Amino acid sequence: MLTPSPHPQSQPPRAEAPGPARPGTVRALDLLGDRQVLLIEHAGERYQLRLTRNGKLILTK
Repeated sequence: MLTPSPHPQSQPPRAEAPGPARPGTVRALDLLGDRQVLLIEHAGERYQLRLTRNGKLILTK
């Protein structure tokens, strides 16, 4: 006759599929500093991030 184990067997925790990475946050002031324009290179292209007089950001190619 088998005696029950004092510790019931439990299933190992399932590995969940990784979700999308959470985006990081960078303050515009940290990027621009005291500049009005910042050039960003991406995939061989140059982009311009500009701070307007009204405090808005514009990204152009």
